[in-house]
Amino acid sequence: MSYKRIEITDEQLARQRDLMERVADINARQAARPLALVDTYGCQQNEADSEKIRGMLNTMGYDMTSDEYAADVIVINTCAVREHAEQRVLGNVGALSHTKRAKPSQIICLCGCMMQEEGMADRIKNSYRHVRVVFGPHELWRFPEFLLRQLEGGKRIFETSPSDGCVTEGLPSQRDSAVKAWLPVMYGCNNFCSYCIVPYVRGRERSRRAEDVLAEARELARAGYRDITLLGQNVNSYGKDLPDGVDFSDLIARINDIPGDFLIRFMTSHPKDAGEKLFSTMAKCEKCARHIHLPFQSGSNRVLSAMNRRYTREDYLELVKKARSYMPDVVITSDVIVGFPGETEEEFEETLSLVEEVRFDALFTFIFSPRAGTPAASMPDPYTREQKQRRFDRLVELQNRVSEEKHRAYIGSTARVLVDGEEGEVLTARTSGGRLVRLKGDRSLIGTFQNVRITDSNTWALYGELI
Repeated sequence: MSYKRIEITDEQLARQRDLMERVADINARQAARPLALVDTYGCQQNEADSEKIRGMLNTMGYDMTSDEYAADVIVINTCAVREHAEQRVLGNVGALSHTKRAKPSQIICLCGCMMQEEGMADRIKNSYRHVRVVFGPHELWRFPEFLLRQLEGGKRIFETSPSDGCVTEGLPSQRDSAVKAWLPVMYGCNNFCSYCIVPYVRGRERSRRAEDVLAEARELARAGYRDITLLGQNVNSYGKDLPDGVDFSDLIARINDIPGDFLIRFMTSHPKDAGEKLFSTMAKCEKCARHIHLPFQSGSNRVLSAMNRRYTREDYLELVKKARSYMPDVVITSDVIVGFPGETEEEFEETLSLVEEVRFDALFTFIFSPRAGTPAASMPDPYTREQKQRRFDRLVELQNRVSEEKHRAYIGSTARVLVDGEEGEVLTARTSGGRLVRLKGDRSLIGTFQNVRITDSNTWALYGELI
């Protein structure tokens, strides 16, 4: 698939840095340091984008707040994957009319995938007049320019022109955690699954240069991050658009060679691009987590074909078998859609039987959500929401049983875990396979690897004690 790869130049970024300085000068003259709020919906890539937005805001002289009424700037980073998320965004944006009325100088910005949907910018322009700035994912690097124009009294901004997307290096980041870090390695998607809007709003696949990814990974390791997650809409496609021949497995191996005690995670993998080289690399790299998120979406070959997934049930089961042959302890999680247009009861039963056969450690389950502009949105669909809900409930019940059984098998074993946070008086940790462990201990352990004995479990978590 041909497309125009857009590299943001050093000169273009230098201009944005100059504009950040100008905004910082404006804010330095205020009586108090201004406040900003960044609200994020959707996937981990959106979380990584929001870290860049917070980084730019911090460079421009803003502190963060969670109070909508106190914020001088509000940025909502949106998701377009499901209708429910879209409705939540619109409801919350509508409610911000009250904060704008209470603080007329407040600048409200909407960005992210939802803004790239056809007709959405016009809807915001006409129905949400308190919103001052709207831009898509491809224009994120221009945020300082948009903000300065607003501070100088400019007109409302709408920058959502269709684009194959760009690659931008050198933007500042303000990360949510000192333990875990998102590391985007590529953007966009070329797969065009019939239900998915991502290729239309995120653009075509484009990989960051290996040297840029490795430089950022080294920086994260030096800074003490213990859990580094490589991100892409389809990470297995990494490098296909680059001339140097470095693929995703090669990238994992090179990051594994970086000095430091940390875990390498990644998401999301597409089954059509996962294979023996990936699994063997994961098995050989001691820092690579024993976890793969491998969405199967449906157990029916007819439905998979209608979804344009480009693999069969048999292909998927063979992949699982191969992954477990290299890593018997691998944790496999997945996504599945219930109620794809035309899915029959018999086809849904095929999904249930695949779940029984694979025995996933966890599933992310969704009822089909039509997205305007995708082929699936116009497919005939004779089944009601109530029928789909009943199927969904059966799937969740099955997976909960499997998850509970798999977690029970951990009891009595020992595991090396990364302590990554706390919930009240209990610490939270993750195994190499990404399983949540709750344990008692001092909060000074956060950010360290510890050995624990698993003492109990339920459907969603393990419980352990420090050794």
